[in-house]
Amino acid sequence: MLLPWAADPFTAPTDRDMLPSERREFVRTHRTCVFGYRRRSDGPAMSIVYYIPTDDDELLVSTMAGRGKARVIGRDNKVGLCVLDERWPFSYLQVYAQAALDRDRALAVDVMMAVAGRMSGRPLGEDARPSVAAMCERENRVVIRCKPYATYATPPRHLHRNDQVKKLTHWVSGTVAWDAPDPP
Repeated sequence: MLLPWAADPFTAPTDRDMLPSERREFVRTHRTCVFGYRRRSDGPAMSIVYYIPTDDDELLVSTMAGRGKARVIGRDNKVGLCVLDERWPFSYLQVYAQAALDRDRALAVDVMMAVAGRMSGRPLGEDARPSVAAMCERENRVVIRCKPYATYATPPRHLHRNDQVKKLTHWVSGTVAWDAPDPP
């Protein structure tokens, strides 16, 4: 089941690393990411996309079957999604996932309906479904199912005034398994 859009996305703490449960909540309540995958000869390919989380923690990305994102999944199912916070100071969460291509047209229509709702901030009415279905058919839309297995987070650090530079701190984070429990 596709999760509804969260009007109030999770805000990353600025004084500590996110707990594993907070990392999952961050991903579930945001809507855009940089989708990245390895290319054969060059650096990684990256594009900004809307994603749709599901109740079983998959992240669904719609694309056209002829695009690189869809074509690469057959040879390399490891992808990265850098989930973006759209509020200042910017934070992000890197999600490492195994990807699979799903050619189910009904799912592609459902995902595109959900994407349109996230783009506009309001769910699309069912009266739009035939138009979205026609677009999915015309563009040969498929869905990339991304199953997260780990995350990497860096808390946002920002100067609000120049005299704060003496107090600005940074720390390192680490990769955490997607299903890791919170520490006691």
